[in-house]
Amino acid sequence: MAEYSLTPVAVPKVKTKYRTIKTKLPVPESLKIFEKLKKSEPRSMLGQPPIIWEKADNFSVYDKWGNRWIDWSSCVLISNAGHAPKEIKNALIKKIKKGLLATYVFVHEDRGELTSALQQLAPDPKNYHVFLLSTGSEATENCIKLAKTYAVTKHGKHKKYFVSFQNAFHGRTMGSQMAGGMEKLKTWIVDGDKTFIQVPFPDGYKNENTSFDLFLKTLKDKGISGDEIAGVMTESYQGIGPDFMPVEYAQKLEKFCRKHDIVLIFDEVQAGFGRSGKMFTFEHYGVKPDLIACGKGISSSLPLSAVIGRKDIMEIYPPGSMTSTHSASPLCVAAAIENLKIIKRDKLVQNAAKLGKILIPGLKKIQQKYPDVLGCLQGKGLVAGIQVVKPGTKTPDSETAVKINLACLHKGLLMFAPVGIAGECLKIAPPLTITKEALLESLKVFAEAVDEVLGPKNKKK
Repeated sequence: MAEYSLTPVAVPKVKTKYRTIKTKLPVPESLKIFEKLKKSEPRSMLGQPPIIWEKADNFSVYDKWGNRWIDWSSCVLISNAGHAPKEIKNALIKKIKKGLLATYVFVHEDRGELTSALQQLAPDPKNYHVFLLSTGSEATENCIKLAKTYAVTKHGKHKKYFVSFQNAFHGRTMGSQMAGGMEKLKTWIVDGDKTFIQVPFPDGYKNENTSFDLFLKTLKDKGISGDEIAGVMTESYQGIGPDFMPVEYAQKLEKFCRKHDIVLIFDEVQAGFGRSGKMFTFEHYGVKPDLIACGKGISSSLPLSAVIGRKDIMEIYPPGSMTSTHSASPLCVAAAIENLKIIKRDKLVQNAAKLGKILIPGLKKIQQKYPDVLGCLQGKGLVAGIQVVKPGTKTPDSETAVKINLACLHKGLLMFAPVGIAGECLKIAPPLTITKEALLESLKVFAEAVDEVLGPKNKKK
């Protein structure tokens, strides 16, 4: 994980239509806040660029000392409809004034409105149900439970294996981390559940073999047949990239799951609600998941997640046995209802697709300038990532990635800390409300930051 210095440095002043930098960074007056947090929080919470958010609006983030950034983080893929849309704020104020802040799983009217709206987004609405939860980890964990329960109930205990992909991230709870594909994140588990299996992900860069035959061979080498598999789960794009499956691979995966009655799960927690230029990223593949895990952009604000799944799978558990304390929390539900209306009304899915035709080529131009260091670019719509590597290799270079990230911060362009298998990936994810003008300005800033860090010695000859 990236570490950022808390020593203030003088940076050039910036004043444009969308950016303002007028102080040292980090702001000297902000240091006492960081010190207070160090005394009360674990250090794991201090891994982001050192600014103190005061407010956020649309695609801008502000501190209290007069600095303003174009946001390329979307609060880690949350704020798809922009920061603090007035419709969401008004809905929350209305709900607060009514005095309905929590309901457990007692019914309130908005719950039916939201589940019905989400149901309409399913591949086959009449045959899908919606279960509301609080976090993405909770959603993926529930998908694991449902897939395994369905398999055991219908076929017996021999159908027990749960297959996911190397380098995947599905959350921070135990089940979601056992399904995750980064071994360094689950050393604490020690003796994991042997029924959780990972196979190579066909990203085309870290793993150049994108043939579905590798999936089949990996299972065969592990001595696992299709009839023993309960579920297969994949991120619609792997968050460490974003890394996408080839369309043919995804379709062969679906066919394999249908043949063996395996529950096919697509984790859309960060990929959904317009981010990649489709409402759900799995739509790029032309497949039909059995379960869809949702979160983040579902509300563009408050903590909410959902599982959208086949009725016959979702209906396995009887009343009262598959619930969550804050399922359908009234405030979160109110935010999500307005969020879906905004995405539809303002055509944000289409806007992501349209602006992706500016973002991806713009980033490609920067990447091609330094191909030995900016080793790989992937993206669709308004999500993209560039992997920074040691010159001429595929070895991750997290130190250089952090330098570029920090140079952007100093110029008024905010990104979250680099991600990836070793913190080498510069992730780009502005709110879907960003304008063409602001996107072009932010691309220019990013190019300047890359030039400053990499310099002439790394340019393509």
